[in-house]
Amino acid sequence: MPRIRRVADGCGIAHALHFVGERWALLIVRELLLGPKRFTDLQEGLPAAGPKVLAQRLRELEDAGVVRRRTLPPPASSHVYELTEWGARLETVVLELGRWGAASPAPLEGEVGPDSAMLRLRTCFAAKPARKWTATYEMRLGRNRFGVRVADGQLVEIFRGEPPRPDVVIDTDSTTLDHIIGGEQTLQKAVRDGRVTVTGEVRDLQRLLDATHP
Repeated sequence: MPRIRRVADGCGIAHALHFVGERWALLIVRELLLGPKRFTDLQEGLPAAGPKVLAQRLRELEDAGVVRRRTLPPPASSHVYELTEWGARLETVVLELGRWGAASPAPLEGEVGPDSAMLRLRTCFAAKPARKWTATYEMRLGRNRFGVRVADGQLVEIFRGEPPRPDVVIDTDSTTLDHIIGGEQTLQKAVRDGRVTVTGEVRDLQRLLDATHP
């Protein structure tokens, strides 16, 4: 069982926090929502955690059944961490927590990581019945690659990795993408400033971004 000290409280909230209430625990979950990661990838996403703290939190989350470790088949043969089925059910909690935090009266500060930007896309996306389109997108955020699939105007999935035969390829940094999704920056200005490169139908990209705005 986790090494976190239990609180004598029978509430389900207290019970949940027994597993994921320690610092960095939910941020580890955030980093794994879009797919497995190696320890070094988690370090890159959570540099302030430090390797010792990160390793400790991962052990606690493994013991709790939130995270599991597995070995990829050859030729990779590397160890990765991924959410268990139970751990993946934290997605709604994490996304709603992000929505709540984004509405804070205090301004958001600091850079935005690739996974955070893609999760903001998932959180903000709202299908519009009058605008139905189908497209596959590849998001290139530094060395990170993500696929986004929309079918009939519905967001089908966001996943880590390169999608086959994308209709649109977007090359940018995660903070710029996050600001475009949130409406703090326009796509047109980011393209003019050289912060975004689009290959494929710009119209389809604009449709995707329009679906993230009320």
